[in-house]
Amino acid sequence: VFPGNCWAFKGHQGQVVIKLPARVYLTAITLQHISKDASPSGTIISAPKDIAVFVSLLGPSAGGLALGVDADREEETLLGMFTFDVEKNPTQTFPLKNMLLPRAFSHVKLLVKSNWGNPWYTCIYRVKVHGKMENQKASTQGQD
Repeated sequence: VFPGNCWAFKGHQGQVVIKLPARVYLTAITLQHISKDASPSGTIISAPKDIAVFVSLLGPSAGGLALGVDADREEETLLGMFTFDVEKNPTQTFPLKNMLLPRAFSHVKLLVKSNWGNPWYTCIYRVKVHGKMENQKASTQGQD
């Protein structure tokens, strides 16, 4: 993680959809930004502040009929809203609320609603998605 080596987007709001390498039962998401000490300006106002994490319920594998969802229409479900705190560790992990949807997903949407004051751009240095891959759940039931 080096200053300027980030995913930057214009303004203070943006979103990204991350395609996971496999379907995953999601448990948490980690965001990373540089520290104030690593910043050439001594500030990190380009860091994201308010963040929401969603999953999409679409396609036949999402079980749309069981939920009364039209499989041709995208439906998003909020798994959590968080505040990235620039006064804390530059790597922060947030638990997701997947209990309402106890199943695996292949895409995660990260919506950045605000940053810490930079009017021109927002930077995200690293995103990690935590959970168990769908094909591992059956073999590990009863274990944490």
